[in-house]
Amino acid sequence: MKPILKQRGASATALLAFVLFVALLYVLYNQSSIDGFFTSRPENVVPRVVEARGDLSAGEKSVVELFEVSKGSVAYIFTESVQGQLFFRRVAEGTGSGFIWDDAGHIVTNAHVVQGANRIRVQLDDAEEPLPARLVGIAPSYDLAVIRLVNKPANIRPIPVGTSGDLMVGQSVFAIGNPFGLSKTLTAGIVSALGRTLPVSNGREIPDVIQTDAAINPGNSGGPLLDSAGRLIGVNTAILSQSGTSAGVGFAIPVDLVNEIVPQLIERGALPRPGIGIAVADEALARRLGIRGIAVMGVEPESPAAKAGLKPFDLQAGVVGDIIIAVDRKPVANVLQLSKALEAIGVGGTANLLVMRGDETREVAVLVVDLEVR
Repeated sequence: MKPILKQRGASATALLAFVLFVALLYVLYNQSSIDGFFTSRPENVVPRVVEARGDLSAGEKSVVELFEVSKGSVAYIFTESVQGQLFFRRVAEGTGSGFIWDDAGHIVTNAHVVQGANRIRVQLDDAEEPLPARLVGIAPSYDLAVIRLVNKPANIRPIPVGTSGDLMVGQSVFAIGNPFGLSKTLTAGIVSALGRTLPVSNGREIPDVIQTDAAINPGNSGGPLLDSAGRLIGVNTAILSQSGTSAGVGFAIPVDLVNEIVPQLIERGALPRPGIGIAVADEALARRLGIRGIAVMGVEPESPAAKAGLKPFDLQAGVVGDIIIAVDRKPVANVLQLSKALEAIGVGGTANLLVMRGDETREVAVLVVDLEVR
């Protein structure tokens, strides 16, 4: 039995020696960690000293001043619309932007921001809570609308109005609005292009639109586009983007057009609708009939068209009517082109129509009237 005890004692001694050897290696290779563990933390640690930056650059100062002066003229619009049937109604909420137009409390925005809204509220810069507003006038063909504060504060600041007639590609522009519900948001950019046309929902096009790379996102709609002097030069209205967010291609309605339309909306609630009192064939029917031009399908009694002797088609009776092929010697091929031509002439003006009936062509002078006035 004694030899066995000696063998076991030797094994235990060898094992203990091996453990001590491993522990020694661990200490040697991890000395830095152990030192760090037993080292005390430094005392009286203080924040870094802030270095003075000096004055803002002249450009930065001008942008800061522009925002401070302009923000009081910008409105942030919140809408509620009831949708659905009696037992399945839901309230859809929307946001947009606008700006104070005059001392009477009129606010200009996009038509698509407030169209169909059952409730409109407006948050101004220095107001504690949103203020109720009502719709005054709307022009969907130009995506413009005017609302008015129900209880106008005493200290409102109308936005300074500039002109879009002397804009140049490359000049600085600034947009203030309510993107994604984030009010008082300023973005900057340049005029990227001029003279664009922008389609709207009713098939019409807004002319002379300003293109900008200033970030315009959902909620910016209806807000002001400003020049470096803080003057209104456009109304932000749309973006060109596959994602629905800013991709550097935004559009604004030119202020010169806005300045023509807004007074009419305030005075009348709608724009005049220049016309001559006819119904025309749609493009699909005209193509089926092989007609090039605008086929007159109906003439209102006592209208300027009736007085000028225009004659409608009667397909059932096989009666050939008039086809309008030009207005003031400019060709027209569809109702949109005819509408634009009559708008250019204006209510009270005379449209010189080139009309074809069968194989005969003649000129007819027709008075342009407001079709909204009956």
